[in-house]
Amino acid sequence: MKKILVLCTGNSCRSQLAEGYLRHFAGDRADVYSAGVETHGVNPRAIATMQRDGLDISAHTSNHVDEYQNIDFDYIITVCDHAKERCPYFPGTAQRFHYNFPDPAKATGTEAEIDAEFDRVRDLIKTYTREFIHTHFDQN
Repeated sequence: MKKILVLCTGNSCRSQLAEGYLRHFAGDRADVYSAGVETHGVNPRAIATMQRDGLDISAHTSNHVDEYQNIDFDYIITVCDHAKERCPYFPGTAQRFHYNFPDPAKATGTEAEIDAEFDRVRDLIKTYTREFIHTHFDQN
């Protein structure tokens, strides 16, 4: 079983979305974890945007990267530049990937505009994670 770690700054939004989609697309072929270089709690809007796409991440927790130092990951994906810069050393042979997704938690405007930004970033992450699983799991 492959192990995937998704890292972000606060493990509240982007990494939570990515964890949800990676679990969905990988099914029982991977153990998926997410963590932050800080912990901010799971953003309620992240839960809501995933619910609008039919996935429930309401049971996810916000975890600190140090909790996973002893796991031998196959893949580590950073989803923001800040986490990539602060990512601690992980011993082992994990392949590292990076994509700097916009932070929807910084969206401003009306409720509808903020929801639209969360949905837009969710869709970017959905496309990325679907392609990641296709490339690293379906092709092998």
